[in-house]
Amino acid sequence: MKRRDFLKILAMGVIGWGGSPEAIAKNLAIFLNNPSENPEDHIRDYLIKMKHFNKPHEDDVHINSAIYKVFKSTVTRLRRIQQYVGYGNFQILSFDDGLKIARKYSQIGKFSKAEIRFMEMIFYAEAKRYGFFGHKPLNKLTDRIKIKEVTKVPHTGNYLYKGQPLEAFKKIKRQVGEQVILTSGIRGIMKQSLLFLNNADKNNGNLSLASRSLAPPGYSFHGNGDFDVGQVDFGTANFTERFTNTEVYKKLSELGYLKLRYPKNNLMGVRFEPWHIKVNTVI
Repeated sequence: MKRRDFLKILAMGVIGWGGSPEAIAKNLAIFLNNPSENPEDHIRDYLIKMKHFNKPHEDDVHINSAIYKVFKSTVTRLRRIQQYVGYGNFQILSFDDGLKIARKYSQIGKFSKAEIRFMEMIFYAEAKRYGFFGHKPLNKLTDRIKIKEVTKVPHTGNYLYKGQPLEAFKKIKRQVGEQVILTSGIRGIMKQSLLFLNNADKNNGNLSLASRSLAPPGYSFHGNGDFDVGQVDFGTANFTERFTNTEVYKKLSELGYLKLRYPKNNLMGVRFEPWHIKVNTVI
């Protein structure tokens, strides 16, 4: 599908296309990408994009100017909710509860119909349209994280699911030592939406660029078990390839924990993530 066609359909959905989000997604499915005439050129182009994941590329998909104001106001409102409820609580906040909080508190302000439809479109439109080819473990925008199934990890500000994810982190902590830290745990749909849209906002509405380093909402395995780790006092470098030079990474690798969700040269449209612990190894 050509970029202008995608943007036209996306704009129609936000501005007033009737029907359910599922029906909208079904309509989007009729617009298929034409296969490359030369597969080698396609692969070469893909690998260049992955190498330069944080740079814009000529055929990247952007938010159309017709809905840019809706995009900006949605991001602003999501930021207000996060500031109001706190970063930790925001990580497990559901879509429906986020809408309720926004309606209740004037300092946030009620989401408009256009803003809600925009979030529906971002969630239900196929992310492969702008270059993300990973699995989608969460299929409903209204999926909830049950409080009784999670626990807040002390001194991290992050939550993990009880059971396999929590036990995996505890085991890593015992075996690797105090140098390893939990840098990102559970991310609900509201949190992942803000992370993804924040990245797009910083890059002039570039959805393709955002998806190369952050899974679109619904596509993140942080929603059902995966988590990120890092080395103490390494800061934001924990989310770069520099992490592979740390003692924590070396120990994790030696102990066999690095069954990476997004390895080097993966075909899912995502940069290399050596810090991402894959808990659900079936998918």
